[in-house]
Amino acid sequence: MSSQNCVSNSYLKSLERHRKAFETMEAYQEQALALLAQCKKTLTNGGKVIWFGNGGSAADSQHLAAEFMVRYKKERAPLASIALTTDTSILTAHSNDYHFDSVFERQILGLCRSDDLVIGLTTSGTSNNINLALSAANEIGAFTVALTGRDGGEVKNIAKLPIIIENDETARIQEAHMFIGHWLCEALDLICDEITESKA
Repeated sequence: MSSQNCVSNSYLKSLERHRKAFETMEAYQEQALALLAQCKKTLTNGGKVIWFGNGGSAADSQHLAAEFMVRYKKERAPLASIALTTDTSILTAHSNDYHFDSVFERQILGLCRSDDLVIGLTTSGTSNNINLALSAANEIGAFTVALTGRDGGEVKNIAKLPIIIENDETARIQEAHMFIGHWLCEALDLICDEITESKA
């Protein structure tokens, strides 16, 4: 088989794996609705949504925090949100002076309050820096969510709401996380007036 055919087949095979993964997404609707309800409660009560992850999940965290703070589709007020993955000075200073495992935990201890919603993204569920940060948020009294995959790893026993994408391929798990994240933004657009009125 020529390299051109291999590449062409790879595209179609990747698309098929994506389709198979998304055939299961309906099963996560109840958990997604629970996430939306908690998000509404947090924002209505003056709390903020805190996101973090590693690698591609770090980028997804920043992406979703930006959708909250700027806008998704609807013209609306900003929704209080922050990603712990954006400050290179904090990330590098803490990792250099202490340990990368506690880089998000340290920020949670400094920034998180009991009325916040804390969302960790980890495709494996075994990332120490994610798990330590969620544990710290639990101690503070915040509501914790894990967007994870595979069998849920350790994080499924830490987060108050673990959403486990039951797939073994990192890319497919991340695509599912972003689907849930984008849907959450769309749903918040639909109810943002309720949030604003409740805060008034």
